[in-house]
Amino acid sequence: MAKDTDIRFLDIEYDFEEYPYRTPLKFGGVPTDNCTLFNVRLHVQTRDGKEAVGFGSMPLGNVWAFPPRFVPVDASLSAMKLLAIRAAEDTLSWTLCAHPLDLSAMLEPQFKRLAAIVSDDLELDTPIPDLCTLVTTSPIDAAIHDAFGKANGINSYNALGPEFVGDDLGSYLAPEFAGKYLDAYVSERPQPSIPLYHLVGALDPLTDADVSKRLEDGLPETLPEWIVADGLTHLKVKLNGDDLDWDVDRFLSVDRITAETQAQRGVTEWRYSADFNEQCQDVQYLLEFLAKTQEGDGQAFGRLAYIEQPTDRDLRAHPENRMHKAAEIKPVVIDEALTDHETLLLAREQGYSGVALKACKGQTESLLMGAAAIEYGMFLAVQDLTCPGASFLHSAGLAARVPGVTAIEGNGRQYCPAANEAWKDDFPSIFEITDGTVGTHVLTGPGLGH
Repeated sequence: MAKDTDIRFLDIEYDFEEYPYRTPLKFGGVPTDNCTLFNVRLHVQTRDGKEAVGFGSMPLGNVWAFPPRFVPVDASLSAMKLLAIRAAEDTLSWTLCAHPLDLSAMLEPQFKRLAAIVSDDLELDTPIPDLCTLVTTSPIDAAIHDAFGKANGINSYNALGPEFVGDDLGSYLAPEFAGKYLDAYVSERPQPSIPLYHLVGALDPLTDADVSKRLEDGLPETLPEWIVADGLTHLKVKLNGDDLDWDVDRFLSVDRITAETQAQRGVTEWRYSADFNEQCQDVQYLLEFLAKTQEGDGQAFGRLAYIEQPTDRDLRAHPENRMHKAAEIKPVVIDEALTDHETLLLAREQGYSGVALKACKGQTESLLMGAAAIEYGMFLAVQDLTCPGASFLHSAGLAARVPGVTAIEGNGRQYCPAANEAWKDDFPSIFEITDGTVGTHVLTGPGLGH
């Protein structure tokens, strides 16, 4: 059904920004030390003639989205950049005037076709996977939603009901969602603040004894320094997944050091999440980790809120990795494997009890998966891809609007603070953390809120 608020594309501009990491960060056993941002500015016009420009930005996290075990790092980044360019330029060839959900539904299969063409043109040993395509094109999707809201003078999260959207969720997810709209799964206003999950990377120093040479750049360098400076109450611990003794010792060490620091601050409540980045060979490894952690000193096990996808992202290739036993102990969330409703259903079948939403998978995809997860009664988390600047604003807005999200990961301030510089003065509550929370109350403007 045509709406006056529907938008069409008029013009698009894009660019790439390069930033070095302050310190290396290990993804799935592979250290990375830089960030490439893909920025998109999309000029649109509503059916009744109003115009606006929407903005989207996201890191091209190739080491995570297209790991080196498939193609070399340089090759995957080159492929993502070429796909980004072709997807942006192809967007203007579409003349449909519609709501962002319909525009995204139209573009997604075309982006997958472009990914296949780029894979052939570059003669990649492994074709660009769907996750990588979502990450690469997510700034375009964000810009569509942002432009829609700005053109219509409304926050995009408040434009997801039947007065703006022509079709119900039965058209986007499955027949069981017929008669339902996204506005039923999104809060009318953002949470005023959300606890921040600080990342304790596998390469990060825990204490002064772990620091060979201090950076002396004005930012914290050890775990106690970060906790005190930012008032942290949530820590995400990166683990290796291939050395059980190391993983258990690392997790218990983090808890011991954190407990000492929190006692000095008079803080008694805090939480952890554990991220193995798919490196566990099987579920038994995770079960042994949980058992040994429970046996350890302190309260590390009790403070563990959830576990991110511990085993390989290819669920169909590894049906033996069923999470039912682990999920009875702690929530286990699907992350790298989640690319659409079909993979969400498969994950549920294999025992996953939670969902990790990520703005880097696209605004549309994240909202739809959030709605499905809420409908299925699953645990919800929002994580980032070391998202700095506008990309973290996008992620924070998502976390603040999806009911049930209790905290948000945000580690751009740790590893890529230079990319925050242009944004932090306008959004100090988002980028200057002092009480362990992200002040999302400011994300109420037109478009995506910023």
